[in-house]
Amino acid sequence: MPIDLGDIRPGLTIEYEGEVYYVLSAEHAKLGRGGAFVRARLRNIKTDAVIDKTIKHGDRFDLAFIERKTLQYIYRSPEEYVFMDPQTYEQIPLPTSLLGEATNFLKEGVDVQAIIYEGRVIGVELPITVELEVVETEPGVRGDTASGGSKPATLETGLVIQVPFFIEKGDIVRVDTRTGEYVERVR
Repeated sequence: MPIDLGDIRPGLTIEYEGEVYYVLSAEHAKLGRGGAFVRARLRNIKTDAVIDKTIKHGDRFDLAFIERKTLQYIYRSPEEYVFMDPQTYEQIPLPTSLLGEATNFLKEGVDVQAIIYEGRVIGVELPITVELEVVETEPGVRGDTASGGSKPATLETGLVIQVPFFIEKGDIVRVDTRTGEYVERVR
């Protein structure tokens, strides 16, 4: 199904120049006298190669048909992360390279949306926020308040984020998976 240049956005899967790509990022631009164009970062579905491409008005591309399925993260082996289909209990291993930054937010039991093209998982979408335990941080100092500064904290997945001074080791914090930033402490 053909789509318009203005409709290109991250998360889409498009057929372009005889290949199928997953759109990682898209920056729309229009020069004064020239036509509109999109600077896109695309990942080739078949080869996993990531390319930067300028797509101009008039270039031909179609929307590729993809399906989505809920998968639950169950464990990690050295080279891959293993998910389970809650409907069939089938275990689906996904390589670390496919998951990218998503690995910073995966803990046992987290549900993700798998993006599937022609029967193959090409990516995952995380929930907007996840709750992770703080495993290491400097102790708070008496007098620190919620409106003060911040300090680094290491979470159970190994991700290091900035948290308010009152957060301590063992606290559970909610983290935005889109930005990797602290949202709130979970009581």
